[in-house]
Amino acid sequence: MPSFDIVSKVDLQTLDNAINTVKKEVTTRYDFKDSHVSIELNKKDLVLNLEVESDMKLDQVIEVLISKSMRQGLDATIFDQSKEPYQSGKVYKKEVPVRNGIKQEDAKKIVKMIKDAGLKVQASIMDDIVRVTGKKIDDLQEVIQKCKEANLGIPLQFVNMKS
Repeated sequence: MPSFDIVSKVDLQTLDNAINTVKKEVTTRYDFKDSHVSIELNKKDLVLNLEVESDMKLDQVIEVLISKSMRQGLDATIFDQSKEPYQSGKVYKKEVPVRNGIKQEDAKKIVKMIKDAGLKVQASIMDDIVRVTGKKIDDLQEVIQKCKEANLGIPLQFVNMKS
């Protein structure tokens, strides 16, 4: 029976490369000259810690981060920017969690969307993966198309296609 998995994984090496290119650009840009900018990735917790002098420079660093990440092939929605920056002394700090894996509530939304589509497929949640099985590969490809069009706010990859 044909099947595939819907996942939301971030390649750590690609993310690390993107962050290193952001650090390199920030050190060479004139508007960041002689200003405190710190970009650190906690690989264990997948949290990006940003420290800059002003709120405006924080926005510029985030803009550079997203553009460099997209050039590396990462989706812009992997960065959860819902947390507000806070001031600590003279610097602004912001923690940006990196989305890795599908949360249970998002997985339920995906399964509901697939069932509402009325296709002859079964979707099941397995930890942070949604497995979709069906009798026809065409139905599975239609599910992939629906998921791409849905704009769920999380980066999705479709892997492990078996026929």
